[in-house]
Parts: sequence; C-alpha cells; structure tokens
Amino acid sequence: MNDWLYSDTVKEHFTNPRNVLYENESTWKHDGRGVIGNIKCGDQMLMLIRVKDDMIVDVRWKTYGCASAIASTSILSETIKGMLISEAYKLKPDDIVARLNGLPPNK
Repeated sequence: MNDWLYSDTVKEHFTNPRNVLYENESTWKHDGRGVIGNIKCGDQMLMLIRVKDDMIVDVRWKTYGCASAIASTSILSETIKGMLISEAYKLKPDDIVARLNGLPPNK
C-alpha cells in the first residue's frame, strides 16, 4: 500500500528541493524579495531573485510548511530561473500545480 498522496514530482521536489537559501547564504545579494504566508495552514515562503536585463538569473528561497508548500516553492524557483520578469508575473498557482503533476484538492 502506498501512503504517499502526492505525485512523484512533488516527492522529488520535497525530498530534493532546488535553489534553497541555506543559512550560510544569509547575505545572498538579491534584487527582489517576496514573503507570503497562508494563514489557513501556517506556511510561510521567502523568495529572493537576482535580475539582469529584466531576466531572473538566479533564485533562492526558504519555506516553512508542508510537503506541497516546499515542493511548490522548489519547482517555482526552477520555473522562473531564466524567465523575464514579465513572464514570471503571469504565472498562476494552477501552472505550478500542473508542473507538479497535481496536488490534493485541500492543498
């Protein structure tokens, strides 16, 4: 019996997240910073980006939350790296869910 309710993509990004901001990178130079939280479940996400010529050239993040929150932030960081800011701005939550091959409805 498989007790994991998430896709293999979610599992991969939860257990092997990309572009994480580690403690030794606390002074990581960035051009943009965003923090958001979900009061329903207590998740909080910090996203830092470096921009050159309107393109996101590097990303770091830190998320406190469940497997879906961590996986979502990880895949978002991969998605926006190399994207123009104007393209990244158009991303919607459903775009991230699709890249994760789905999430349970309550997530």
